[in-house]
Amino acid sequence: MSLITIFLLALSLSADAFAVAIATGISQSRIHTREALSMAFSFGFFQAVMPIIGFLLASLFAEQITQYSHWIAFILLGYIGGNMVYAGWRWADEWEVVRDIFSLRSLLTLGIATSIDALAVGVSLTASTTDIYLPALMIGVVTLMASYIGLEFGKRWGHHIGSRSEIIGGLILIAIGTRILIEYLMV
Repeated sequence: MSLITIFLLALSLSADAFAVAIATGISQSRIHTREALSMAFSFGFFQAVMPIIGFLLASLFAEQITQYSHWIAFILLGYIGGNMVYAGWRWADEWEVVRDIFSLRSLLTLGIATSIDALAVGVSLTASTTDIYLPALMIGVVTLMASYIGLEFGKRWGHHIGSRSEIIGGLILIAIGTRILIEYLMV
């Protein structure tokens, strides 16, 4: 597999993490550099690890992974998005209330939800490569950078949206999960 092919694969896999990062940036009134790096690292880490896991477990669980990955992503993103919508609605007048989107639990949930497709890609890479580590590393690094850029973009534009931006961010997460589910069901 060529480096250009791996890079394009990494770029496509980072799209969900990029969109979630933008939604998070929009929904937060303040994001510290440490929080932004934590989210970017979480997304990059899971995007790098999941293809390796998929690659190693391909012979055992390939059908089950691809059969249910869309539902898992849909449920996880819907849950986080629903919580963001609820919090945005509940705290609309208290814009400065600190959200827990950067908590370890949220970062792990979002990291897993945005990288389930990478697990399936790891399964499919067993047919085209014998070395999973270079593609996994490139996928992780590209996702880390895309996530950080997405957070910064969302943060810069979120204040223009106002106090309801967390609702918009949550709806974006729900839409991403729904898109993943619909794409699978339409196949």
